[in-house]
Formats: sequence, structure tokens, C-alpha cells
Amino acid sequence: MNTTGSPATRELAWFKSSYSGAEGGECVEVAAAATHVHIRDSKQLSGPMLTVGPEAWAGFVGLVTG
Repeated sequence: MNTTGSPATRELAWFKSSYSGAEGGECVEVAAAATHVHIRDSKQLSGPMLTVGPEAWAGFVGLVTG
């Protein structure tokens, strides 16, 4: 797991959570790369991000949607 950004992550296609409201509250964005999934706060684009492997992301999604 990594919590820092790199120049390469700025080129990713970020997707905002469908649960993020228009009020600007709690918003999460996710970008999937070949070997990692990057997660960040959409209000702090240049702030820290969480980087995990695809297996960890799939496990997390399975827990929150199950």
C-alpha cells in the first residue's frame, strides 16, 4: 500500500463514486491501472492517495457491497 502520488498517477482516468453528492461532501475517486488501484479524496486532487493491488481492492468492494 502506498499513500503518495507520482507523476504517472496524474495521467490516470479518475472516476468519482456514484454515491458522491453534488453538495461537495464526502467524495471518493478511483483510478484503475494495470497493476494497482488508486483512491483519493476528490476535494484534494494533489493530496495523498491510497494505492493498493487489484486483489485488495476487489476484497474491499466485496465487503462493502456484500
